[in-house]
Amino acid sequence: MTEKEKMLAGQLYDPADEELVALRQKAHALSKQYNDTLETQEEERDAIMAQLVPERGENAYLQGPVQFDYGIFTTIGENTYANFNLTCVDCAPVHIGANVFMGPNVSILTPVHPMRWQERNLFRRADGVKTDHEYAKSITIEDNCWIAGNVTICGGVTIGSGSVIGAGSVVTRDIPSDVFAAGVPCRVIREITDDDRMEQ
Repeated sequence: MTEKEKMLAGQLYDPADEELVALRQKAHALSKQYNDTLETQEEERDAIMAQLVPERGENAYLQGPVQFDYGIFTTIGENTYANFNLTCVDCAPVHIGANVFMGPNVSILTPVHPMRWQERNLFRRADGVKTDHEYAKSITIEDNCWIAGNVTICGGVTIGSGSVIGAGSVVTRDIPSDVFAAGVPCRVIREITDDDRMEQ
C-alpha cells in the first residue's frame, strides 16, 4: 500500500511521504488563494473550490476563510453552508451531507496520534527525513444538521441527520439523529420534536 492508501484506510502512515506532502502543499495554497478573494468574486472562488473540494453539491458555500489539509478527501452536499474559519483536517475521508449549517470556527479533525510519547514524537527515517507516526479516522455529518459556532468534531465521529450541536461543543463520540447535543464532551441533551416548531 502507498502511504496515502494507508492514511485513508485508517492505518499508521508516514505524513512526510512525498505524495502526501505535495497534496497538502497544494491544498494549503488553494486555501490561501480562496481566502484572498472577495465573496463578490464568485467565478474565481468557484474555480479554486473546484480544485480544492471537487466533490461539492450544488449551492454549497464556504464563507471563508477556510483551511483544508487535503480538500480532495472531503465531500460536501448541496445547499451546505459554512461560516467564517472552517478548518477541515481531512487525513481520513470527511463526508458532510446536504443542507448542513456550520457556524464560525468549526473544526473537523480526523487525525489521531499515539497516546505514548515514545510512539508519537518525531524520528528520522533511514533516509534522514524527520517524520512521525499518525493515523486518522473518518468523520460523517449527515444531512440537515446544524453545527453551531466553535464546535470541534473529532476523528471517528458520525453526527446523525437532523441533529443540532450546541456552540462550543467537543464531539468525541457518535451523535444520533434528530437530537440536540452539547457540551465538553458533547452529549445528547434531548430529542428535537414538534414542540420545537417556530410556528405553532
